[in-house]
Amino acid sequence: MFSGIIEEFATVVAIKKDRENIDFTLTCSFVDELSIDQSVAHNGVCLTVVKKEDGNYTVTAMKETLLRSNLGLLKVGDKVNVERSMLMNGRLDGHIVQGHVDQTATCIAMEDADGSTYFTFKYPFNREMARNGYFTVDKGSVTVNGVSLTVCRPTEDTFQVAIIPYTMEHTNFCDIRVGTVVNLEFDIIGKYIARLHSLERD
Repeated sequence: MFSGIIEEFATVVAIKKDRENIDFTLTCSFVDELSIDQSVAHNGVCLTVVKKEDGNYTVTAMKETLLRSNLGLLKVGDKVNVERSMLMNGRLDGHIVQGHVDQTATCIAMEDADGSTYFTFKYPFNREMARNGYFTVDKGSVTVNGVSLTVCRPTEDTFQVAIIPYTMEHTNFCDIRVGTVVNLEFDIIGKYIARLHSLERD
């Protein structure tokens, strides 16, 4: 379980394909604090640490994860938002994030907001998925590349988020441009409500 509050970004130092899986080796400031089998969210994707060596750590992404996320687009040198699993004895500063990416979206616009930046993202709309809670609502929560954000101006297949300078500087939003593919995780509470509503209709 995560909160969507990014600790920092890690840098990809090596990528190795193993049949349908990909091993990503990364480095960040807290490598020495990690342990094998620990869960770390990478651009919002919960992955398990499988190796530590020479100040780096390695995680493995399977085929299903690669199909649903932007991890397969990563290159050596890319920045990846990372967050270790949430401590249950602290404040929940973001929202409940599972680390289970639902799908990707593409940045279609960026707009200066007098210090902050509005990003508009577009994702493939599927009516059946929407019935099950895979959509955004105004002032609701959404996770973009692992970052917990508040939705504004949602439509059927787009939404905006406002990124303050601190978030721009400390996450890989600094590298997002029009055309960049990002990971989305829709709000789990919304999914449960949508599912309960669909059962009531049945």
